[in-house]
Amino acid sequence: MKRIVICGSMSAISKMKDVAKQLEIMDYTPILPDEGDIPEGKFNEYKKDVSMKHFNAISHESTYAVLIVNEAKRGIDNYIGANSFAEIALAFYFGKKIFLLNDIYTPYADELAAWGAVTLNNDLQRLPCLT
Repeated sequence: MKRIVICGSMSAISKMKDVAKQLEIMDYTPILPDEGDIPEGKFNEYKKDVSMKHFNAISHESTYAVLIVNEAKRGIDNYIGANSFAEIALAFYFGKKIFLLNDIYTPYADELAAWGAVTLNNDLQRLPCLT
């Protein structure tokens, strides 16, 4: 099974979980970001640890792709935040496929196009067939 690391704003974790379930049905192995509790007064340490864990998942040799769940946020369509953009850059660097669940996020359009990001227009059936 091809392994896909799911990325996106944690405000969309519910959608990420739904996407993971659909990917499993399609015979992919989805990897979700950690959503553990943040220890009081330890936000930076927590953020660093979960970011490193997700970066390691992206760069792992068995990872086929990243899938960015770029839902609307604060009225901005196809939103990609700083952390998700860093994850996309890392995926590009390690030669992983880059998929965007929705359309291109305009502020990063040049980079996303140059790095070969594929928009799925909210249709996971557009992912490459595994058979």
